[in-house]
Amino acid sequence: MGRLTYDISRYEPRQMVILPVVLLIISLAFLAFNTFATGMPVTPGIDFAGGVAVTLFTDDSTEEIEAYFADYPLKSVGESVNDGKYLVFDYLEDQEFRELTEKIHNHYPDAKVDQIGETFGKTLQGQALWALLVSFIGMAIVVFVAFRTLVPSVAVVLSAFSDIVISAAFMDMLGISLSLGTTAALLMLIGYSVDSDILLTTRLLKRRGKLDEKLQGAFRTGFIMTTTTLTAITAMFIVSAIGQVIIIRDISLVLLIGLLIDLMNTWMLNAGILKEYVLRGGAK
Repeated sequence: MGRLTYDISRYEPRQMVILPVVLLIISLAFLAFNTFATGMPVTPGIDFAGGVAVTLFTDDSTEEIEAYFADYPLKSVGESVNDGKYLVFDYLEDQEFRELTEKIHNHYPDAKVDQIGETFGKTLQGQALWALLVSFIGMAIVVFVAFRTLVPSVAVVLSAFSDIVISAAFMDMLGISLSLGTTAALLMLIGYSVDSDILLTTRLLKRRGKLDEKLQGAFRTGFIMTTTTLTAITAMFIVSAIGQVIIIRDISLVLLIGLLIDLMNTWMLNAGILKEYVLRGGAK
């Protein structure tokens, strides 16, 4: 690889696809194990699992807050805006919820308390999974209609699928829960992935010229596009982390992970499959 070029002639297609395929298999196994153990491939956040969210402003330390709520299922204590604290509890029945609310307001009268029911959380969970599934199927249909050739179309779909699966595995390993915000980030990753993959496929199959030259041109354009987006999202992550805007921080972190994975899948997995396809005479 040179200066903004992709030295495709240096590697055989099988060498190019081995790393993405291995990571995909490991990620699928990891998510399957999580699903078997917990019922969900990625740990659901309060949006999907239900629970109690509390925002309060206090000088109390995390240890003092945990000690005060020792009798209740406190899951996490995080930072909120303006030096506040964001507490998450497991779902509580009505009586326990009323007792917790009273205990909160006795010590933190300005606290804001919200509860999401388990049934409502599961409804949101199902709707989010359907949104991911419908988006992915819609993307696959558009790709097959656009290229009308099996191997290039499957390569684009496989690359997008791998982006989502590997990103989800990294989310779970890094402790990023699946919420409405992070689900939206995964949906955005489908669009980013298809954008770079279609650029690569169009350049290789619908332009004249040598294979290496077309790949180098596609790589220059695609690399600049992705790194520009990465720069903007990195800035968003830094600002949201400093400002302690948790939902924006999580969305930007998922996008950062997904775009880095997409670079690998586009220019190794998809490019390797397409190179093998062209070398075997699949492209006119």
